[in-house]
Amino acid sequence: MHTDIHTALADPAPAPGLLWPDGEAPSAQWYAALLARDARFDGRFFVGVTSTGIYCRPVCRVRAPLLRNCRFFGHAAGAEASGFRPCLRCRPELAPGLSLIDSPAALAHDAARQLDAAAALGHSLSMPALAQRLGVTDRHLRRIFGATYGVAPLDYLTTRRLLRAKQLLTDTDWPVTQVALACGFASLRRFHAAFAERYRLNPSQLRQHRTGEPAGDASPLTLRLSWRPPYDIAGMRRFWAVRALPGIEHTEGEVDQLVLTRSWRLPHEGAPLTGWTQVRFDAARCQVELRVSAGLLPALGLVIQRHRDALDLDADPARVDPVIERLGLPPCPGLRLPGALDGWETAVRIILGQQVSVAAARTLASRLVEHFGEAFSAEDAPPQARLARVFPDAARIAQASPESIGRLGIVRQRVGALQALASAVCDGSVVLEPTAPLLPTLERLRALPGIGEWTAQLVALRVLHWPDAFPTTDIGLLNAMGTRDVRAVDRAADAWRPWRAYAVIRWWQTLEKTDA
Repeated sequence: MHTDIHTALADPAPAPGLLWPDGEAPSAQWYAALLARDARFDGRFFVGVTSTGIYCRPVCRVRAPLLRNCRFFGHAAGAEASGFRPCLRCRPELAPGLSLIDSPAALAHDAARQLDAAAALGHSLSMPALAQRLGVTDRHLRRIFGATYGVAPLDYLTTRRLLRAKQLLTDTDWPVTQVALACGFASLRRFHAAFAERYRLNPSQLRQHRTGEPAGDASPLTLRLSWRPPYDIAGMRRFWAVRALPGIEHTEGEVDQLVLTRSWRLPHEGAPLTGWTQVRFDAARCQVELRVSAGLLPALGLVIQRHRDALDLDADPARVDPVIERLGLPPCPGLRLPGALDGWETAVRIILGQQVSVAAARTLASRLVEHFGEAFSAEDAPPQARLARVFPDAARIAQASPESIGRLGIVRQRVGALQALASAVCDGSVVLEPTAPLLPTLERLRALPGIGEWTAQLVALRVLHWPDAFPTTDIGLLNAMGTRDVRAVDRAADAWRPWRAYAVIRWWQTLEKTDA
């Protein structure tokens, strides 16, 4: 049963299972959410106002328009395709995105993820090339995508690029040419033309509306990334705190606070970038404050997307929480799926965690970093984080002698698995990013020595960010559920689809020490 939105918004404790029916919701229901400025629906819809020609997020603080002047859209691209330009106050580019199950068509979702990645990384991507990558015809892709998102793939990509450019123009002092190239526009002329057509402003005029002092080329940049409430900050804090690697990661914060700082080594156009990032949760604003060091700014789009995935900022608790309630455990509103800030690093740590505790896996990973990780030094890094190294890249592990890895206390089978994975990452046969195709990636992982179904499912859960990943034989899961009957666990888990990965995280939480 779907909960009526008027009833839910009048209730001081709204039902976590609030959902709209599939397809377009009645305008009155959308409008009720707009009047309430309900952050649970941020990114779920956008409203175009015909009297101003502007579209907004449902949390916009301006005076609410009359219902007769509102046009509702499921995506920013739909609003822009209808001639509306983004609000300069609520900034639609800051809205959380949509998660996997939000899309009724898996193919359209996969295409959208590829388009999002292209916009974030500033890559060019033709529609025939995208269709070929997804294994369908160009015509079929356009039909399915249009039916799901209401716009053509090219319009969707243009919106994502322009919104990314809008954020960079607002929050940085980058030259307009640099912004255009970073967002995937082939020329400054095309960028200006697209900007003027969609926003009826030129980039320089947009900068007149920004607030605060943007960062220059030699200063850390501060951005804000939004989420839909509620958010289980305490659970996310505990997860990262017990796994933080000394010298690479540092966590701070008590109970429902989290500050996570880490060092980075990122590939970028053939030359690695080094730097640091720091995230600080702002529960009052439903936002994460992300600080990015100057050394990582050329890969800013990638850094932003990795943090959105790793912190599960695009999740929709209204869809996940009702399933978690079926576990029979104490309520945990806003449960999130901890992802991977670095897919390669996370996969290595999953392999090191085979058949050992979280603490033991962290010890082995720390030894690997100490022996193979390059030294890190940055004068502008937060001193309390004590960042000293970066995680060793795949090439370093692939080229190391098995004996040098084994001397760290890593058993022979895991040494073989680490080096096989490193070689596969180096030659491109395995891509450890959420945009990688799920089933082919899992198949390639299982084909590597020392990688079985448990490891593949954990990679799917954390690295590929698959919300239905389920490591049935995980000893922590079995302990939490009080059984060794794997078949019984599988049968019980059928009721938790398509959010079984979230169920795994919730069961793991029952094993945590409260002072972690």
